[in-house]
Amino acid sequence: MTRPDQPASAAASDDALFGPEAADYARYRPGVPGAAVHLLAATQHGVPAPVLLDLGTGTGQVPRALLPVLRRLVHIDLVDVNASMLQAARVALEPVRGACTVDVFPGAAHTFAPAEPGRAPTLITCCRSFHWMARPEVLSMADRIAAPHAVVAIMGDGSLWTHEADWTAALRELIQSYLGDDRRAGTRGTYAEPGRSYQDDLADSAFSEVTEHHFPVTRTWTPEDVVGYLRTTSFARPALFAGRHHAFEAAALRLLQDHAGDGVLTEDTVFTVLLARRPGGAA
Repeated sequence: MTRPDQPASAAASDDALFGPEAADYARYRPGVPGAAVHLLAATQHGVPAPVLLDLGTGTGQVPRALLPVLRRLVHIDLVDVNASMLQAARVALEPVRGACTVDVFPGAAHTFAPAEPGRAPTLITCCRSFHWMARPEVLSMADRIAAPHAVVAIMGDGSLWTHEADWTAALRELIQSYLGDDRRAGTRGTYAEPGRSYQDDLADSAFSEVTEHHFPVTRTWTPEDVVGYLRTTSFARPALFAGRHHAFEAAALRLLQDHAGDGVLTEDTVFTVLLARRPGGAA
Protein backbone atom coordinates (compact mmCIF):
# COMPACT_ATOMS: atom_id res chain seq x y z
CA MET A 1 0.00 0.00 0.00
CA THR A 2 1.84 3.08 -1.23
CA ARG A 3 0.16 5.99 0.49
CA PRO A 4 -0.68 8.80 -1.92
CA ASP A 5 -1.03 11.22 0.99
CA GLN A 6 2.27 10.36 2.68
CA PRO A 7 4.37 13.37 3.72
CA ALA A 8 8.04 13.58 2.88
CA SER A 9 9.33 12.78 6.34
CA ALA A 10 8.35 10.56 9.23
CA ALA A 11 8.18 13.47 11.63
CA ALA A 12 5.60 12.83 14.33
CA SER A 13 2.53 14.98 14.72
CA ASP A 14 2.26 16.90 17.98
CA ASP A 15 -0.02 19.24 19.88
CA ALA A 16 1.15 22.13 17.69
CA LEU A 17 -0.19 20.26 14.67
CA PHE A 18 -3.43 18.63 15.81
CA GLY A 19 -3.90 19.45 19.49
CA PRO A 20 -6.31 22.37 19.04
CA GLU A 21 -8.38 20.31 16.58
CA ALA A 22 -8.88 17.17 18.71
CA ALA A 23 -12.63 17.75 19.07
CA ASP A 24 -13.03 18.33 15.32
CA TYR A 25 -10.92 15.23 14.64
CA ALA A 26 -13.27 13.09 16.74
CA ARG A 27 -16.33 14.59 15.04
CA TYR A 28 -15.34 14.83 11.39
CA ARG A 29 -12.73 12.18 10.61
CA PRO A 30 -14.26 9.14 8.84
CA GLY A 31 -14.36 5.97 10.91
CA VAL A 32 -13.07 2.50 10.11
CA PRO A 33 -15.33 0.53 7.71
CA GLY A 34 -17.25 -2.27 9.39
CA ALA A 35 -15.82 -4.93 7.09
CA ALA A 36 -12.29 -3.89 8.05
CA VAL A 37 -13.20 -4.01 11.75
CA HIS A 38 -14.47 -7.58 11.36
CA LEU A 39 -11.28 -8.51 9.50
CA LEU A 40 -9.21 -7.22 12.42
CA ALA A 41 -11.36 -9.11 14.92
CA ALA A 42 -10.99 -12.32 12.88
CA THR A 43 -7.19 -12.19 13.26
CA GLN A 44 -7.73 -12.84 16.97
CA HIS A 45 -9.71 -16.05 16.49
CA GLY A 46 -8.37 -18.59 18.94
CA VAL A 47 -6.46 -16.00 20.98
CA PRO A 48 -7.75 -16.47 24.55
CA ALA A 49 -6.91 -13.00 25.86
CA PRO A 50 -6.34 -10.51 23.03
CA VAL A 51 -4.28 -7.39 23.73
CA LEU A 52 -4.49 -4.42 21.36
CA LEU A 53 -1.73 -1.88 20.75
CA ASP A 54 -3.06 1.05 18.72
CA LEU A 55 -0.28 3.27 17.38
CA GLY A 56 -1.08 6.84 16.43
CA THR A 57 -4.48 6.28 17.99
CA GLY A 58 -5.72 9.83 17.54
CA THR A 59 -9.14 9.95 19.17
CA GLY A 60 -9.32 6.17 19.51
CA GLN A 61 -11.32 5.27 16.40
CA VAL A 62 -9.84 1.79 16.01
CA PRO A 63 -10.34 0.51 19.58
CA ARG A 64 -13.75 2.21 19.76
CA ALA A 65 -14.83 0.25 16.69
CA LEU A 66 -13.21 -3.02 17.80
CA LEU A 67 -14.53 -3.24 21.35
CA PRO A 68 -18.15 -4.12 20.43
CA VAL A 69 -16.94 -6.76 17.93
CA LEU A 70 -13.96 -8.24 19.80
CA ARG A 71 -15.49 -8.43 23.25
CA ARG A 72 -12.68 -10.68 24.52
CA LEU A 73 -10.17 -7.80 24.49
CA VAL A 74 -8.52 -7.72 27.89
CA HIS A 75 -6.21 -4.73 27.47
CA ILE A 76 -5.64 -1.79 25.14
CA ASP A 77 -2.55 0.40 24.88
CA LEU A 78 -3.15 3.76 23.21
CA VAL A 79 -0.07 5.47 21.78
CA ASP A 80 0.11 9.00 20.41
CA VAL A 81 2.48 11.95 20.68
CA ASN A 82 -0.53 14.22 21.07
CA ALA A 83 -1.81 14.56 24.65
CA SER A 84 -5.11 16.13 23.55
CA MET A 85 -5.84 13.19 21.27
CA LEU A 86 -5.01 10.66 23.97
CA GLN A 87 -7.37 12.35 26.42
CA ALA A 88 -10.14 12.32 23.83
CA ALA A 89 -9.49 8.63 23.12
CA ARG A 90 -9.61 7.68 26.79
CA VAL A 91 -12.90 9.53 27.25
CA ALA A 92 -14.40 7.88 24.16
CA LEU A 93 -13.49 4.37 25.34
CA GLU A 94 -14.65 4.70 28.92
CA PRO A 95 -18.36 4.00 28.30
CA VAL A 96 -17.70 0.92 26.15
CA ARG A 97 -14.55 -0.71 27.51
CA GLY A 98 -16.28 -2.87 30.14
CA ALA A 99 -13.67 -4.94 31.98
CA CYS A 100 -10.99 -4.17 29.39
CA THR A 101 -8.15 -2.13 30.88
CA VAL A 102 -6.70 0.86 29.01
CA ASP A 103 -3.28 2.52 29.29
CA VAL A 104 -2.05 5.58 27.42
CA PHE A 105 1.48 6.24 26.24
CA PRO A 106 2.23 9.85 25.31
CA GLY A 107 5.23 9.46 23.05
CA ALA A 108 6.58 8.43 19.67
CA ALA A 109 5.38 5.01 18.57
CA HIS A 110 8.84 3.48 18.21
CA THR A 111 9.62 4.26 21.87
CA PHE A 112 6.63 2.35 23.26
CA ALA A 113 7.09 -0.39 25.86
CA PRO A 114 4.30 -2.15 27.81
CA ALA A 115 3.78 -0.70 31.27
CA GLU A 116 3.49 -4.15 32.85
CA PRO A 117 4.79 -7.64 32.00
CA GLY A 118 2.33 -10.07 30.49
CA ARG A 119 0.79 -7.50 28.18
CA ALA A 120 2.42 -8.50 24.91
CA PRO A 121 0.14 -7.26 22.13
CA THR A 122 -1.51 -9.86 19.94
CA LEU A 123 -2.82 -7.20 17.53
CA ILE A 124 -0.96 -4.00 16.61
CA THR A 125 -2.91 -1.47 14.58
CA CYS A 126 -1.92 1.74 12.86
CA CYS A 127 -4.68 3.59 11.03
CA ARG A 128 -3.96 6.61 8.81
CA SER A 129 -0.87 7.42 10.88
CA PHE A 130 2.03 5.18 9.80
CA HIS A 131 3.30 7.90 7.47
CA TRP A 132 4.03 10.16 10.47
CA MET A 133 6.27 7.58 12.12
CA ALA A 134 9.84 6.31 12.00
CA ARG A 135 8.53 3.24 10.27
CA PRO A 136 11.44 0.74 10.41
CA GLU A 137 11.98 1.61 14.08
CA VAL A 138 8.26 1.10 14.79
CA LEU A 139 8.36 -2.37 13.24
CA SER A 140 11.51 -3.23 15.21
CA MET A 141 9.74 -2.16 18.40
CA ALA A 142 6.77 -4.34 17.46
CA ASP A 143 9.03 -7.33 16.97
CA ARG A 144 10.59 -6.83 20.42
CA ILE A 145 7.33 -6.66 22.35
CA ALA A 146 4.67 -8.53 20.37
CA ALA A 147 3.36 -11.99 21.11
CA PRO A 148 4.77 -14.79 18.90
CA HIS A 149 1.71 -14.93 16.65
CA ALA A 150 0.88 -11.24 16.72
CA VAL A 151 -0.64 -9.48 13.72
CA VAL A 152 0.36 -6.00 12.58
CA ALA A 153 -2.34 -4.12 10.68
CA ILE A 154 -1.43 -1.02 8.67
CA MET A 155 -4.53 0.75 7.35
CA GLY A 156 -5.57 3.80 5.42
CA ASP A 157 -7.55 5.32 2.58
CA GLY A 158 -5.95 8.56 1.44
CA SER A 159 -7.58 11.93 1.99
CA LEU A 160 -9.85 14.43 0.28
CA TRP A 161 -6.71 16.05 -1.14
CA THR A 162 -5.93 12.91 -3.14
CA HIS A 163 -9.52 12.00 -4.01
CA GLU A 164 -10.33 12.67 -7.67
CA ALA A 165 -13.70 14.36 -8.18
CA ASP A 166 -14.88 17.69 -9.53
CA TRP A 167 -15.60 19.03 -6.07
CA THR A 168 -12.29 17.93 -4.55
CA ALA A 169 -10.36 19.38 -7.51
CA ALA A 170 -12.11 22.72 -7.00
CA LEU A 171 -11.43 22.55 -3.28
CA ARG A 172 -7.71 21.86 -3.86
CA GLU A 173 -7.53 24.88 -6.16
CA LEU A 174 -9.13 27.06 -3.48
CA ILE A 175 -6.65 25.85 -0.84
CA GLN A 176 -3.77 26.50 -3.23
CA SER A 177 -5.05 30.03 -3.90
CA TYR A 178 -4.53 30.74 -0.19
CA LEU A 179 -1.45 28.62 0.60
CA GLY A 180 0.42 28.25 -2.67
CA ASP A 181 0.64 25.43 -5.17
CA ASP A 182 2.68 23.06 -2.98
CA ARG A 183 0.73 20.90 -0.60
CA ARG A 184 1.52 21.58 3.03
CA ALA A 185 2.56 18.70 5.31
CA GLY A 186 3.38 18.57 9.01
CA THR A 187 3.98 21.63 11.15
CA ARG A 188 6.34 23.03 8.51
CA GLY A 189 7.26 22.32 4.93
CA THR A 190 5.50 20.74 2.00
CA TYR A 191 4.58 17.33 0.71
CA ALA A 192 6.94 15.24 -1.42
CA GLU A 193 6.30 11.89 -3.07
CA PRO A 194 7.27 8.97 -0.81
CA GLY A 195 10.25 6.93 -1.89
CA ARG A 196 9.12 3.71 -0.25
CA SER A 197 5.86 1.83 0.16
CA TYR A 198 4.47 0.26 3.31
CA GLN A 199 4.91 -3.13 1.66
CA ASP A 200 8.64 -2.40 1.34
CA ASP A 201 8.80 -1.47 5.02
CA LEU A 202 7.08 -4.71 6.01
CA ALA A 203 9.19 -6.86 3.67
CA ASP A 204 12.32 -5.66 5.45
CA SER A 205 10.85 -6.25 8.91
CA ALA A 206 10.19 -9.33 11.03
CA PHE A 207 6.55 -9.10 9.87
CA SER A 208 7.27 -9.95 6.25
CA GLU A 209 4.34 -12.29 5.60
CA VAL A 210 1.72 -9.86 4.30
CA THR A 211 -1.81 -10.13 2.96
CA GLU A 212 -3.55 -7.14 1.39
CA HIS A 213 -7.27 -6.45 1.73
CA HIS A 214 -9.31 -3.78 -0.08
CA PHE A 215 -12.69 -2.47 0.98
CA PRO A 216 -14.52 -0.09 -1.40
CA VAL A 217 -16.22 2.70 0.52
CA THR A 218 -18.73 5.31 -0.57
CA ARG A 219 -19.06 8.26 1.80
CA THR A 220 -21.43 11.18 1.67
CA TRP A 221 -20.38 14.51 3.13
CA THR A 222 -22.28 17.66 3.83
CA PRO A 223 -20.43 20.87 2.94
CA GLU A 224 -20.26 21.72 6.64
CA ASP A 225 -18.67 18.35 7.45
CA VAL A 226 -16.00 18.84 4.78
CA VAL A 227 -15.11 22.24 6.25
CA GLY A 228 -14.85 20.62 9.69
CA TYR A 229 -12.71 17.82 8.28
CA LEU A 230 -10.30 20.29 6.71
CA ARG A 231 -9.49 21.70 10.16
CA THR A 232 -8.09 18.28 11.09
CA THR A 233 -5.72 17.97 8.14
CA SER A 234 -2.08 18.96 7.88
CA PHE A 235 -2.70 20.54 4.46
CA ALA A 236 -5.52 22.90 5.51
CA ARG A 237 -5.37 23.27 9.28
CA PRO A 238 -6.38 26.69 10.62
CA ALA A 239 -2.92 27.87 11.69
CA LEU A 240 -1.68 27.78 8.10
CA PHE A 241 -4.10 30.53 7.09
CA ALA A 242 -3.25 32.92 9.95
CA GLY A 243 -5.74 35.79 9.83
CA ARG A 244 -7.37 34.54 6.63
CA HIS A 245 -8.83 31.31 7.95
CA HIS A 246 -12.33 32.70 8.49
CA ALA A 247 -12.39 34.00 4.91
CA PHE A 248 -11.10 30.65 3.60
CA GLU A 249 -13.79 28.66 5.42
CA ALA A 250 -16.52 30.96 4.12
CA ALA A 251 -15.22 30.58 0.56
CA ALA A 252 -14.86 26.79 0.96
CA LEU A 253 -18.41 26.47 2.24
CA ARG A 254 -19.81 28.44 -0.72
CA LEU A 255 -17.79 26.34 -3.17
CA LEU A 256 -18.90 23.06 -1.62
CA GLN A 257 -22.54 24.14 -1.51
CA ASP A 258 -22.35 24.95 -5.22
CA HIS A 259 -21.05 21.43 -5.95
CA ALA A 260 -23.37 19.54 -3.58
CA GLY A 261 -26.21 17.72 -5.26
CA ASP A 262 -29.19 17.42 -2.90
CA GLY A 263 -26.95 18.96 -0.26
CA VAL A 264 -24.36 16.15 -0.22
CA LEU A 265 -20.97 15.41 -1.75
CA THR A 266 -19.89 11.87 -2.64
CA GLU A 267 -16.48 10.29 -2.08
CA ASP A 268 -15.73 6.87 -3.56
CA THR A 269 -12.54 5.45 -2.10
CA VAL A 270 -10.86 2.21 -1.07
CA PHE A 271 -9.86 1.41 2.49
CA THR A 272 -6.76 -0.81 2.42
CA VAL A 273 -5.61 -3.10 5.23
CA LEU A 274 -2.20 -4.75 5.23
CA LEU A 275 -2.10 -7.67 7.66
CA ALA A 276 1.47 -8.65 8.49
CA ARG A 277 2.80 -11.60 10.45
CA ARG A 278 6.14 -13.13 11.17
CA PRO A 279 6.85 -15.99 8.74
CA GLY A 280 5.09 -19.08 10.02
CA GLY A 281 2.74 -17.04 12.22
CA ALA A 282 -0.75 -18.42 12.54
CA ALA A 283 -3.20 -17.10 9.95
